Amino acid sequence: MKKKNLMQEIWKARYLYLCLIPLFVWLVIFQYGPMYGVILAFKKYSAKLGIWGSQWVGLSNFKRIFMTPIATKAIVNTLQISISRLVWEFPMGILVAILLTEMPGKRGKKVIQTVLTFPHFLSWVVVACILRNFLGSDGAVNVLFEQLGLDTVNFLGSERLFRPLLYATANWKEMGWSAIIYMAAIAGIDPTLYEAAECDGASRLKRIWHITLPGIRTTIAIMFILAVGGIMSAGFDQIFNMNNAMVADTARILDIYVYDLTFKSVPDYGFTTAVGMFTAVINLVMLLGANQVVYRLTGEKMFR
Repeated sequence: MKKKNLMQEIWKARYLYLCLIPLFVWLVIFQYGPMYGVILAFKKYSAKLGIWGSQWVGLSNFKRIFMTPIATKAIVNTLQISISRLVWEFPMGILVAILLTEMPGKRGKKVIQTVLTFPHFLSWVVVACILRNFLGSDGAVNVLFEQLGLDTVNFLGSERLFRPLLYATANWKEMGWSAIIYMAAIAGIDPTLYEAAECDGASRLKRIWHITLPGIRTTIAIMFILAVGGIMSAGFDQIFNMNNAMVADTARILDIYVYDLTFKSVPDYGFTTAVGMFTAVINLVMLLGANQVVYRLTGEKMFR
């Protein structure tokens, strides 16, 4: 009976399901179809023999990841940068959303929100060019230092300053955009809760702590789980455009390492596929682990 009712409901919405056909075709062709190439991770690829004819080497490519010093250093760099991003970048969207929500006056709030959101629409190519114009060896900041009689600073070529610049520019570019999600969640909180708290004498900080943050707890949990699920990515676009020879050791994450192997040397597709698969598996494990940890701590989870 249930199957019959289900088929009836599907038939009633048959035109909507027909609209989904292009999506499914796209998924099959461009997402699931290329997945057979994952077997390259277990082979020593030869263009002459093709994917199926290449020599099977088992887990040798994965063992090379941990036996190659540059690869292990790239793993360490990736984890360090990604964890630091969680500390310095993830909370900024929440903070900006709360500050904008608490601001009096609609006009000023809209202006500031627009100013903070606009950088999101700039590509990292453009942002990197802006940084070079301002912080390069002959950029505006160093020219100003010279005119003031101060020593110039190699901002973009300093390993000590490279990662702080990553976090600062990423916050400048993305915190306004990420705040939109949290502002939408805050808008869904019952305003009578704030009115009741104000009548009881609760200060603004207490209202934020006891009403706003618990009210957006589910959104924070989901966004945190997604952020942890991409921990092995570390922001390729940004690092690729800000990278240079002087900070190569500090900036070499796994994605940069794979890019260098593929385009700057004789490509080893079996090994680079193994690195990509290793990254994907770690991201999946971290996603599932973060989901369980957040569930145990807050009772919220992304999926059951």
